[in-house]
Amino acid sequence: MWFQDSQKPVRTKMMTRYLIKFTFRVLIFLTVLTGYLTRKEQMYQFFINPMWMEITPLHILWAVFMSIMLLHLFPNNKLTMALRKVDPQEYHEVPGYSEIQLYRFIQDQNVKAWKVMLVWLSVNGVFGLLYLLHVLDDADLLMLTVFYFLCDYICILFYCPFQSVIMKNKCCVNCRIYDWGHFMMFVPMLFIRSFFSWSLFFTSCIVLIHWEIIYARHPERFWSGSNSTLQCANCKDKTCGIKKTIRKRLK
Repeated sequence: MWFQDSQKPVRTKMMTRYLIKFTFRVLIFLTVLTGYLTRKEQMYQFFINPMWMEITPLHILWAVFMSIMLLHLFPNNKLTMALRKVDPQEYHEVPGYSEIQLYRFIQDQNVKAWKVMLVWLSVNGVFGLLYLLHVLDDADLLMLTVFYFLCDYICILFYCPFQSVIMKNKCCVNCRIYDWGHFMMFVPMLFIRSFFSWSLFFTSCIVLIHWEIIYARHPERFWSGSNSTLQCANCKDKTCGIKKTIRKRLK
């Protein structure tokens, strides 16, 4: 078996949900990839023709993307604690926590977050330049976005280069940039001039701004040293289980 009994991650309801959602994203990726390989011209035409001309699978994809982002603006108990920590009801203060340590933590995480932003914009700036030079087209950038859509859950469940290399946070629940995912996902859509692409990109900006405003106003909700809900002993999500097991097996 892939996991030995002693290494087997705890299967929580949240992890089960994420595995189901990951499977859903894999199916979307494979479906769009099939269309990209066999009907690329139709994908290109989608950005040219007005959205109301006819309903296509890509309209459904757009609706899926938009629905997920809107859910992030209104956290509920079906979402991971990483998102619900913006809700004041999910904040449980650690008695006597150090405000100095809190702001040192926030300062450190802010610097690392800007490094992530710089890296991500630089990488996607290359794709944008290739698009402007007509090396890539609309369908290529859509395929790139769907690939990012899949990678978002790979980062949560299996391995996140930003967590391991730059942020150094212990888990997704404590991640400073957890709700940057959609902004990062839809950066390629900025380069395509259409309602489909720009509506996704600018909605993702709203999700990002919403997260950053709450983070700036209530940083105590985002640190396990001040919010006991984020501490491992109180975590009910355990979405880090597979990721931790992989790290142990690679040592």
